[in-house]
Amino acid sequence: MAWLHSAGSLLGWVVFRVSPRYARRLTQNLRASGVCRDESAYAPLLRAAIAEAGKGVTELLAVWFGDAATVARLVVECEHWNVVEAARARGNGIIFLTPHLGCFEISALYGAQRMPLTVLYRPPKKSWLEPLMIAGRSRWHAVTAPANLRGVRMLYKALARGEAVGLLPDQAPSVGEGVWADFFGRPAYTMTLVRRLQQMSDAAVIMAFAERLPAGRGYRLHLEELPTERLDEAALNRAIEAQVRRCPEQYLWGYNRYKVPGGAEPPPATAEGGRRKVEG
Repeated sequence: MAWLHSAGSLLGWVVFRVSPRYARRLTQNLRASGVCRDESAYAPLLRAAIAEAGKGVTELLAVWFGDAATVARLVVECEHWNVVEAARARGNGIIFLTPHLGCFEISALYGAQRMPLTVLYRPPKKSWLEPLMIAGRSRWHAVTAPANLRGVRMLYKALARGEAVGLLPDQAPSVGEGVWADFFGRPAYTMTLVRRLQQMSDAAVIMAFAERLPAGRGYRLHLEELPTERLDEAALNRAIEAQVRRCPEQYLWGYNRYKVPGGAEPPPATAEGGRRKVEG
């Protein structure tokens, strides 16, 4: 893993240098987020974020294609697994939320070693990647569900059986599947699926992210159960923000989180009568 992460750091910088559009999005998203209260901290954080983004690609070789015994050992620390066991005991299912933070792939596999888990995924633009993605994620008790009507039905059925499901809560949904809600002070089209799944099932909602440890030592898994009484899209984004602030260099700032999906109405006008900036 240390070698993979070293190669990933280099890859992150190569992509940052050769893709001006990606570099512009990463820097703009990071600066606009406000996670750096001190300007002197911005440059070191930017450098770390560039490297961490590359690590997120190269580590897939170990996570997706390593032998089962090796992958099972990658999470070397886990905080608050007791909240998962308590949620399982209640019997209404669990909704695991893994933002684009740290190694979100290993978070799902850690859960799949211990319980049935149906994971929602969006098919990649490169069709040849899809079978590799499915193979890498379909281990132990994990089942993959495509991000379409059939896949959503699979999530509902899994929760009805009292099982666990997993999804990326900060993934930009398609038109008609989200609402505008602030994310780090800017309007982001935010999925309504989490709220609908929870209201239908009364499932527990648990935020999970696997922090990369230095020198390829593995991952520390952080778990936190969210209150569900008022878990609307604004509250969901605030919960993601709180996790990102714990480890901002490992968030995927280059992801196009603020785009307007094709066919969607732009965000509502601000009090000043204009529209807050979003990406098309």
